[in-house]
Amino acid sequence: MGVETVYLDTIDGIQIEADVVRTSAFPARAVVIIGHPHPLHGGDRFNPVVRALQGAAANLNCHSIAVDFRGVNNSGGTYDDGDSERLDLAAACELADMIEPECPIIMSGYSFGSMVALNVTNPWIAAWIAVAPPLPLMTSTPISAQSSRPKILIAPEHDQFTVPSVLRDATKDWINTSVIEIPNVDHFIVVGAREACQHALSTALEAL
Repeated sequence: MGVETVYLDTIDGIQIEADVVRTSAFPARAVVIIGHPHPLHGGDRFNPVVRALQGAAANLNCHSIAVDFRGVNNSGGTYDDGDSERLDLAAACELADMIEPECPIIMSGYSFGSMVALNVTNPWIAAWIAVAPPLPLMTSTPISAQSSRPKILIAPEHDQFTVPSVLRDATKDWINTSVIEIPNVDHFIVVGAREACQHALSTALEAL
């Protein structure tokens, strides 16, 4: 998987570091944009679940862009509790259009990154994937909840922050939303991340 490191400029003037993996397939099926776990707890674009999402994208003939949120590694700016981080993923949407114009975007993220991703809206976004979304970090219903475009939520069976039954109940009024449970793992998905991400992305692509 060939990785190209690039820098993105956000609308508020911050420079963000990101890794791009391009598929050789043309046209690509989608561009998958990926947000990482909580920056204050060591999360960055090198997280194994983030890399599993990029691997799944490559396997399914998609480009991918994994960002380091503001204040992480070589990205400028400072942590903003998930608010301004939305602009970091929005900047990746601009890059996606440059990589392959008019290609569908699948906005995705893991843990903290999934909550940021669900709050990014853009006409190019065709679907959202949220891996282990931690509901305690959600202060309001995300913007994507009432969109008719598909949302795929991945729920680890033993998630320490949000178990599958709680996630299903909290999102029962969301439009076009499905919850996929991963058995025998907790929030950190030490085992089976690649398979879970592949399944989620396949589901999203089939719904486009």
